Amino acid sequence: MNPNYRRSRALASGSLRSGGVFDYAGKQRSLAELEERSRAGDFWTDAARAQVTMKQIADLGSEIEELDAVGKQLDDARETIEILGDEAGAADEVDRLIEQAFKGLDALEMAANFDQPYDSHGAIVTIHAGAGGVDAADWTEILSRMYLRWAEKRGYRAHVTEESLAEEAGLKSITFFIRGKNAYGMLESERGVHRLVRISPFDAAARRHTSFASIDIVPEIEGNDVTTEINSEDLRIETFKAGGAGGQYVNKTESAIRIIHVPTNTIVASQQERSQLQNREVAMTILRAKLAQREREERETKLMELRGERRANEWGSQIRSYVLNPYQMVKDHRTGVESGNTAAILEGEIDEFIWPYLQQRKRFTGVA
Repeated sequence: MNPNYRRSRALASGSLRSGGVFDYAGKQRSLAELEERSRAGDFWTDAARAQVTMKQIADLGSEIEELDAVGKQLDDARETIEILGDEAGAADEVDRLIEQAFKGLDALEMAANFDQPYDSHGAIVTIHAGAGGVDAADWTEILSRMYLRWAEKRGYRAHVTEESLAEEAGLKSITFFIRGKNAYGMLESERGVHRLVRISPFDAAARRHTSFASIDIVPEIEGNDVTTEINSEDLRIETFKAGGAGGQYVNKTESAIRIIHVPTNTIVASQQERSQLQNREVAMTILRAKLAQREREERETKLMELRGERRANEWGSQIRSYVLNPYQMVKDHRTGVESGNTAAILEGEIDEFIWPYLQQRKRFTGVA
């Protein structure tokens, strides 16, 4: 980018703290109100509500710090231009500051899209092998590694709660939590069927195979967001011996829990915790989240029927294709975004698909 253009952008951008799309003043007011509430004598009487408030305080504080950092970089760039003008080295320093500020602005612009009710929550990710036999099971394991590496690169916390090994290779299914700011808002874009085309490493004749895996992503329900009532009479609870990463201890005891919600045939499981009680708590957390998501989807469907609306087919099940042979290409069928850097994508570099989806979601839902 031309340095003169960058400098003019820095001078024309004004202060982020003046408000605008990022609503700096509104965030400050909200933070002050929440902090005042947290100082009340009875604040911790309702522990669940208090924890939600403390999370809101932390999130708002982080957003204000990010805005301050970008604003300072722009202020420094303007001051450098005013003081040094066209002196040697001034342009390079201004370019460096503007480059940092633009990166921060990009991150803030993406964060501004996360204004749906559960966008700021953690995500519960479940991946199931679909059609394709052993290749589909292997594809399920590859996808789980992709998302876990994406989470690691973003500084999110990931925790696997259940995995079912396939007979020959790969995974029949896996469930894991990804926790961090806007984790669900980021990953909501990944829900659907993912298709892989490649030369199968399991085919002695080295033929090209197509396999599928489905990804279900629901927000982790927090504190007072728990509104779904679950009757114990509707549950069938099974115990089994856990396998996988838990080691010899879990393999020798029936610590794993599987819960079936009979009316909806929703099945969840947890096997990675040490005790049966811990696994039951984790499984119930997942069940509540899945049932709440089911209720939201049913409400949205009814509203669309009443309005006579229909979602476009590209919002359906098969959302993305990963082709490794005869050419290298990953294509998102909803946004049309394509990339030939398949190796990086399978190592977790998926933001280039998430951002266009968020922009499309905003246009589709009418979110401002």
